[in-house]
Amino acid sequence: MKKILSIMALLVMGSQAVLAEPTNRIFVTNEKGGTVSVINSETNKVETTVEVGQQPRGIGLSPDGSELYVALGKEDKIVVIDPVSLKVIRDLESGDDPETFAVHPDGNLYISNEEDNMATVLNPKTGETIAQIKVGIEPEGVAVSPDGKRVIVTSESTNMLHVISVPEHEVVANILVGSRPRSATFNHDSSIAYASSEIGGEIKKVDMNTHEVVKVHSLTDDKAKPKDVLLSKDEKTLYVAGGRANAVFALDADTLELLSEIPVGKRVWGLALNGNGSRLYSTNGVSGTVSVIDTATNTVVDTIKVGKFPWGVVVDD
Repeated sequence: MKKILSIMALLVMGSQAVLAEPTNRIFVTNEKGGTVSVINSETNKVETTVEVGQQPRGIGLSPDGSELYVALGKEDKIVVIDPVSLKVIRDLESGDDPETFAVHPDGNLYISNEEDNMATVLNPKTGETIAQIKVGIEPEGVAVSPDGKRVIVTSESTNMLHVISVPEHEVVANILVGSRPRSATFNHDSSIAYASSEIGGEIKKVDMNTHEVVKVHSLTDDKAKPKDVLLSKDEKTLYVAGGRANAVFALDADTLELLSEIPVGKRVWGLALNGNGSRLYSTNGVSGTVSVIDTATNTVVDTIKVGKFPWGVVVDD
């Protein structure tokens, strides 16, 4: 019995050692600056800026938190950054024009290749291309289901969500949505997905068992060109980056009714939540800022000046 307990203790210790200590940093890609801004999440102050290359957009952390990935659209690669030392440690061939990507629970990257109308599956540890999957015209948004069984890629010109099975890497459904879908996200049990349609300012709620659109909400602001969509930790609120509306919209995740409109900077694109869901961060491209939103009150509590045209954001806490 003691031997079994000892083995179990070693296994637990080993699993804990795999996870990197959070850096308590917010990482923001600056599309026209070729940089990543590094923000201290406790002080909301920029610690430093990391030079990465041309047109950084998509950004994400490895599941264990040990590596930060940044997509460089004009260089056809993903750069890998140590989130502690902030050094670029290697780069990876990503396929043509990597718009953005999502990180699978197994660590693989699912990348949208806008010019090639493809999705590339990449092992970032080895650099191996595992699969290339034909999707619609101008793929952009990528979302991985929490259970790891499905990936959504949005195609802006085909106006579809392409549902890809994992590990087969086959397109199992093409869901017609509104014009120019930009982003998608799943709920926690992977049964529902939400997607933004930039032209027309619409949000779609999709049943992922039937692949049917079950609810549609049109944002009332005529300037709204929604980009990112993000579900709150309690799954009650869907946050939508309103683009030219210069606001983040909070919708009821069930009904898609508008709960509040949160004014932020100009041309809001990216969204990210901190670990406990108490803070929402938006990238405001034209303003060159990040807004810090208190999700209990849906109000902006701080504004952080970053680089030129901030686009993507991820929180490591």
